[in-house]
Amino acid sequence: MNEPIKKHSLLSAVLLGIFAATVSAPGEPASWPNATVANGPLRAHPSDPRYFTDGTTNRDGSRKAVYLTGSHVHNNLQDMGETNPPPAFDFEAYLGFLDRHHHNFIRLWHWELPRWTATSDGHLRYCAPYPWPRTGPGQAFDGQPKFNLHEINPDYFRRLRARVSAARDRGIYTAIMLFEGWSLQFVTDAWGGHPFNPANNVNGVGGDLNGARPALEIQTLANPAITAVQEAYVRQVIETVNDLDNVLDEISNESHPRSTDWQYHMIQFIRKLEAAKPKQHPVGMTFQYEGGSNAALLNSPADWISPGDEGDANYSNDPPAAPARKVSLLDTDHLAGANNFIAPATAADHGWVWKSLLRGHNPILMDSPGPADARRESARTAMGHTRTFAERINLAATTPQPKLASTRYCLASSDGEYLIYQPKGREGFSVELSGGTYRYEWFNAAKGEGAGGGQVQAAGGGQRFEAPFEGGAVLYLREDRGAGLKGATIGALAN
Repeated sequence: MNEPIKKHSLLSAVLLGIFAATVSAPGEPASWPNATVANGPLRAHPSDPRYFTDGTTNRDGSRKAVYLTGSHVHNNLQDMGETNPPPAFDFEAYLGFLDRHHHNFIRLWHWELPRWTATSDGHLRYCAPYPWPRTGPGQAFDGQPKFNLHEINPDYFRRLRARVSAARDRGIYTAIMLFEGWSLQFVTDAWGGHPFNPANNVNGVGGDLNGARPALEIQTLANPAITAVQEAYVRQVIETVNDLDNVLDEISNESHPRSTDWQYHMIQFIRKLEAAKPKQHPVGMTFQYEGGSNAALLNSPADWISPGDEGDANYSNDPPAAPARKVSLLDTDHLAGANNFIAPATAADHGWVWKSLLRGHNPILMDSPGPADARRESARTAMGHTRTFAERINLAATTPQPKLASTRYCLASSDGEYLIYQPKGREGFSVELSGGTYRYEWFNAAKGEGAGGGQVQAAGGGQRFEAPFEGGAVLYLREDRGAGLKGATIGALAN
């Protein structure tokens, strides 16, 4: 966010290099256990709407909570590059990269402009394929045939289905981005290159109603002809992937605040379409940029949201607790301090990921080039580690409880289960415990490895702990009520 043109100034095609060889954090396994096929469709967990459930159950018969986390990149659906046609994206290599990091979620990016340039870097970007065929007659702004907005491009939808299916087979959930609003606002002459410009389509469809630039009314309900084309496209997306379990829908990436009613309409439109179909999938609304409001997300009919830094809400460094109303996919793409494209020095790292988990969010990373970038790799590996912890504990039974630990980062349940993060190891902290016997285990978040544990008898009240190492520390506590600890020890998680 912040400096809007700089936000997407790096060409995502460069990311191919990180998929072939990725730096592993110390103690991380060479590869995680093979993922199972993603179950679904996902729906809000009945006892804690901060999370989804896939309908499967835990050993005690309660609904399993699904924690989503992963890296997404700009060209994982449409190819993007400085040549026409752009170079093909190696999606299989990308899935392997996600597997190696134990990720289970991506956003599939959709771009609305076939060719554009960010003014901050001058790089020309071509994007392909598009939902509509380029049949002509006549040439569009880029010298290629004009779009026919009343037909579909089978190549686009075949690719969409193939990529969602391939992700499913790796246990990865996909949020299908339907529209994209950042480029419409901040790319120079975005309207000149948009398919909805009547100079670029054979149907005479035009979205600019007042001659002002940019033509933001494209993403409002002001023009019924545009809305009809958009609805036909969304309908085809639903027809293409409705039978797949790993689908989520995202209305638009960072559309302007005036798009609120249009986004609400599209959410309800999808609900109406899927109501008559075998499967219903979660629909999401992400932060509106710039000048968006998190209240617009919370008050929306969406199942999941991606909030952004706004007012006193500092999601970049100290994420507030997620409200128990909607699933929060906390995305560095919408955060000023954690955004990798703006401020690498303050980019998300393992600490941000752990803080997000312990405040009830599902953290995801807008990834960018650089296996040598230690902070970014730290975040990638931490997402895999947090997923393992989230699947080990009874996640839906825990809630963010910042007052129970002096670190202020704590998930706790009434069943005597605690997960705590201390940003600075060897800096003692206290945890409010009921009287009883607890088993405890340490995890070194910076190194990604277990660091021992033991047993403590708590008299009740504040219990003092100090990590036996420097750096970010995770403490897992479980009251021993005669049944012993659930699952493997923390020391075995990364070995």
